[in-house]
Amino acid sequence: MNGKRTILALALHVAFAAGFFAFGSVGARAQGFASLAQDADGFKTVTPGRAFSFPADHAPHDGYRIEWWYLTANLTDAEGRAYGAQWTLFRAKLAGGGEDKESSTAGDTWSSPYLFMAHAALTSEDSHTHAERFARAGLGQAGVTTAPFSAYIDDWRFEQTSESGLNAARVVARGDDFSYDLSIKTDAAPVLQGEAGYSLKALSGQASYYYSQPFFTLTGAITLDGKEIPVTGNAWMDREWSSQLLSKTQTGWDWFSLHLDTGEKVMAFRLRDTAVDAYVSGGWINADGAPEPLTGKAIEITPLNPPRKNAAGAPTRWRITIPSKDLSIEATALNQRSWMRTSFPYWEGPIKLSGSHGGVGYLEMTGYTAPAEKRRAQR
Repeated sequence: MNGKRTILALALHVAFAAGFFAFGSVGARAQGFASLAQDADGFKTVTPGRAFSFPADHAPHDGYRIEWWYLTANLTDAEGRAYGAQWTLFRAKLAGGGEDKESSTAGDTWSSPYLFMAHAALTSEDSHTHAERFARAGLGQAGVTTAPFSAYIDDWRFEQTSESGLNAARVVARGDDFSYDLSIKTDAAPVLQGEAGYSLKALSGQASYYYSQPFFTLTGAITLDGKEIPVTGNAWMDREWSSQLLSKTQTGWDWFSLHLDTGEKVMAFRLRDTAVDAYVSGGWINADGAPEPLTGKAIEITPLNPPRKNAAGAPTRWRITIPSKDLSIEATALNQRSWMRTSFPYWEGPIKLSGSHGGVGYLEMTGYTAPAEKRRAQR
């Protein structure tokens, strides 16, 4: 990386930290995603009854504090070994109000109030490697378009490869010691989460607009330890945007996407809270794509190996129960050390399912303390 590019990356890192991940309360400091609990003054708000439209809603939504394009993939090689891949592009607005300008013309490239941050990762049973990138909107380094769809930052890309829209796409990313090139496809329509795309996150009214595409199948190749490995599998895309995602007393979340071996899909999350019980919600998605929201006692999410009080670590074994669907499963991490040691650390990795249903999925956990990395032995 040349000197100017290094300075720009450092400047964007600081700006993103100040504008999006600004630290506040104790709970906010623990989770890193502090601004997601700040009041939405000056930003657009999330309310029920929004009409979704595709492909238009694959595009950015100006005026909201944060949104993301999130893809996770459960992969298998020819010998049956399991892997996981993550590709994420975040777009954050620095402050409410003002003009939503993203011009890339000369002399106007720094007028955009938006920043991009991207994460990519590749996980196996015995390794977890990841990378992080930053960009300012309007400079041409990162962006999202819809005709055709392309979400990108540098040479990391998630872009459609079919004239029928986002039913077929290519996903590419690389880090210092990994890369992947995946082709995904589906015939299914996107699935609206929550109440027709309005996803409540707390009884006090915090919410997001949220839809998923959980029916991607994939082929492609990963490169790990210098070896290219052909893979197949399933992928899940999440799209979410909001201006106040959390309440002020919520300290983090545990989020699951599940591919059941019977063909159904499940999304589930638990938002931990210092003042009240955790807020639990989710959705059952039938094999034909029809969603059934799950709230309250309709779904139970229980950590089976919670970390000790004030200790570093995160639960990597979970019990998920949906009585109305006769589902009672244990979700276990493929690799317990799947920490994203990015600017704001969190845990993200593939999981395997056992119990009443088999299958695979992905787990994301924020608000926990990452354990210190072990130092290499000195010679």
